Amino acid sequence: MTVSTTTGFRLWPGRLAPEAQAALVAEVLELSQAAPFYRPITPGGKAMSVQTTNLGPLGWFTDAAGYRYQATHPQTGEPWPAIPQVLLDLWAELADRRTPPDACLVNLYRGDARMGLHQDRDEADFSFPVLSVSLGDTAVFRLGGLKRTEPTSSTRLSSGDVCLLAGEARLFHHGVDRILAGSSRLIPGGGRINLTLRRAA
Repeated sequence: MTVSTTTGFRLWPGRLAPEAQAALVAEVLELSQAAPFYRPITPGGKAMSVQTTNLGPLGWFTDAAGYRYQATHPQTGEPWPAIPQVLLDLWAELADRRTPPDACLVNLYRGDARMGLHQDRDEADFSFPVLSVSLGDTAVFRLGGLKRTEPTSSTRLSSGDVCLLAGEARLFHHGVDRILAGSSRLIPGGGRINLTLRRAA
C-alpha cells in the first residue's frame, strides 16, 4: 500500500520485508566500521542529538563554517563507503530511474535523540527527490509546509517504511519529534537508523 498526497509526499509502509531490513542493518553497520558514527556540530556550536555517518561519493556535513557536502569523513579523512545496492535499487524504483543518488546520510537515533523541523536545502538541484528509509524503533515524524509557520501533522514511521519528498513537498519542513524506544529489536543496542538518499551535486 502506498500513502500519497498531491503535494509530493509519499509513504510506503513496510516496503522492506523483515529479512531485508535485517540484512540492510547488518550491511550499514559493517560499512560504519570504515566510516564511524559521530555527533555533528551545528554552525551555532551545538552538538546534534543524533549520530551520523554517510555513504556514497558525497556526505552531508556541518560544522562552524556551515552546512555542506564533502567527499571524505571529517574524522578519518577517508572517502565514504559505497551506497548499498538495495538502496540504489529502491531509489531507481521509487525516486528517479535515470539519475542515481550521490549521497546517503545515515542518522542513528538513540535515547532522546530527535530532529527539529528543517528543510533539505543544501543540494544543488531541488528537482531531485529525497528518499528516506526507516529501520529499527518507530519514529514520530512531523511534516509541515514550505514556511516554518505553516501547520504540521505527525505520522509514525515504523521499521521498513520508506517515504519520499518530491515536487512541492521536496522543500517542506520536516523533523522527528521522538523515537518510541523498544518498539523494535532490529538495531543492536536499540534505537533507529534512518537512511536518507539524495542527489547532492
